[in-house]
Amino acid sequence: MSLEDVYKEVILDHYRNPRNRGTLEAPPATMVEGFNPLCGDELTLYISIEDGRIADLKMTGQGCSISQSSASMMTEAVAGLTVQEAQEKIDAFKQMMSVKEAELSGEEEAEFGSTGLGELEALKGVVKFPVRIKCATLSWNALAQGLVETGSATTFVESEDGDVDPSHFRD
Repeated sequence: MSLEDVYKEVILDHYRNPRNRGTLEAPPATMVEGFNPLCGDELTLYISIEDGRIADLKMTGQGCSISQSSASMMTEAVAGLTVQEAQEKIDAFKQMMSVKEAELSGEEEAEFGSTGLGELEALKGVVKFPVRIKCATLSWNALAQGLVETGSATTFVESEDGDVDPSHFRD
């Protein structure tokens, strides 16, 4: 089985068996909604912060396998992290989703594990299809927005297309 096949299996597993699916009472949890008009993806994310950590998070929604798998993987990846650690994870994921042209052409194929994102690397292939990047980043943008809305994170700057760019978090 090739690495690409393994990635496909991880994505399909999270799509068929999403983790942390459900709701939290809001308030006290913060509810954030995300929508991708290009694909029709919808996501509602519920975030509970206690003592500067993501104590719990749940998600509901519908959409393509990429958006729903990414949301499922994201909830597992950030649960229990401090807000700062979650912001760093958001930044690392968004960087992975903006791979350089050279990597897209295969000239500099990044090694598995080189991002430190573990299972999230299964979504790395999405960058070959730029229109699908919004699908993969929908939940991450909702998380960034939610961390700000909880009052736990600094404010952020949105890009012109409405994406949250965690590298532009500011005090």
